Amino acid sequence: MASTQTPLVRLTSQKNFTYRLVLSTLTGRPVHISQIRPNSPANPGLATHEISFLRLLEAVTNGSHMEISYSGTIVVYKPGLITGSASGLGASNGVVRHEIPSSCTRGISYFLVPLCLLAPFSKSPMNVLFTGPGVITSATPTGDISADAVRMAILPLFKQFNIWNNIELRILQRSNPGSNGRGGGGEVQLVFGHQVRLPKTLHLMNPGRVKTIRGVAYSTGVPASNNARMIQTARGILNPLAPDTYIASDASPAPLIPAPDKNNPKGKRKTGLGFGLFLVAETSTGCLFSADVASLPSGGEPPEDIGKRCAYQLLETISKGGCVAPAAAPTVLMLMAMGSEDVGRLQVGREVIADEALIQFARDLTKFGAAGWGIRDATGENVDKDVVVSVVGKGIGNVGRKIA
Repeated sequence: MASTQTPLVRLTSQKNFTYRLVLSTLTGRPVHISQIRPNSPANPGLATHEISFLRLLEAVTNGSHMEISYSGTIVVYKPGLITGSASGLGASNGVVRHEIPSSCTRGISYFLVPLCLLAPFSKSPMNVLFTGPGVITSATPTGDISADAVRMAILPLFKQFNIWNNIELRILQRSNPGSNGRGGGGEVQLVFGHQVRLPKTLHLMNPGRVKTIRGVAYSTGVPASNNARMIQTARGILNPLAPDTYIASDASPAPLIPAPDKNNPKGKRKTGLGFGLFLVAETSTGCLFSADVASLPSGGEPPEDIGKRCAYQLLETISKGGCVAPAAAPTVLMLMAMGSEDVGRLQVGREVIADEALIQFARDLTKFGAAGWGIRDATGENVDKDVVVSVVGKGIGNVGRKIA
């Protein structure tokens, strides 16, 4: 009898690790990833955050199977059905508690963005609580965006695909990277209760004009005056360009994590101290552009410099053009590729589409059976710096949900 087993999709390196596993889960195709840091003398193979993400996938799916080689440089992942929080490992009262270890150097957005891509295709609502000494809610030196960016610049984009109901991201305890950029002790809860059969086909061709700028200045375990100094500097740069600018201030105590010793078995210590600024600009057509800057774990940078860097970073992101920011481009293009079998169009800045990670993302999409992108020059006043990307939906949809 001939075997009906789906052949493995074979990929190499740890780049785009989360997106590859998300694609595998959505398409139902098993993936074989090899050469994961094979030349690292100290830490070859999977890192702490990658193992933690595999555990998260196991918790929100049913029937997933993972095999990791002895050295950790090879992973075979066979996906199961996305069940959400109804019944999974660590689920209690409809909430999955996922603990991140203290050695994690990646921000919480490393876990949140892929989870938000899986949630619309889940059989039941997704409700995940991220806890533990490794949760970092701010932007990180490793390039991750903050939890505020996911809440205010990524989740609103799901409305473009008619996914908008009962979606909430709660930042219960803020944290910056701890010593050496490891851990933070924060706490974040994602509630994603809008499941769809297929995302709507997207046609987003007009970037529009910036009409409002919003943001959050946050400080954890340091004086709240840092927030006022960051806000004042940022507003000094942005107010002449966009008068409708409002930046909220959020000051919170430093989180406590367990630090037992022989004299005090129940001892705790403060971690995750720092401050940062997040800004998002919204245009007249609903496009979002964001910027994210946080203080370094080593310190030494005054709040005024953080405010200035974040304001200029926002202006640079807007100047790249298109209808999506670089941080949001993979999310939008993934949803377009998973939608109904129709052609969607998205105007993107040339600098955004030329990013190495996004090009690798396009290659991974074709490996999993999606159609290649069509790219042509934009028309109108943005002809020199924008292109139009045409994406044919694969019609994957939500196998657990039969009604649109």
